[in-house]
Amino acid sequence: MKSKIKNFKDLDLVICAMNGNYLEPRNLIRKFKQLIKKANLPVIPFHNLRHTHATILMRMGENPKIVAERMGHSRVETTLGIYSHSNEEMQKNTADRFDEKFGLN
Repeated sequence: MKSKIKNFKDLDLVICAMNGNYLEPRNLIRKFKQLIKKANLPVIPFHNLRHTHATILMRMGENPKIVAERMGHSRVETTLGIYSHSNEEMQKNTADRFDEKFGLN
């Protein structure tokens, strides 16, 4: 695609405008809404993708410091307060790992 677009700026972006430049947030959100509608999916705020991303990383057991950096938080406590949701499965996994460590299983 780059070769077909005159004056394409290769800024090594994950998502970019047709000319390679930064995509304006309002255009990204507009496109997101179009894709949601086309896929016949329930409408969600675009910002929910950020929350989902961080929550999945935390549930995968990623280092909270790394997740905080990805979210642009200067304090890990902010990330932990917003994105570390405890659930029954996580509680059970923690108990199982503890039991396994001390041969209680």
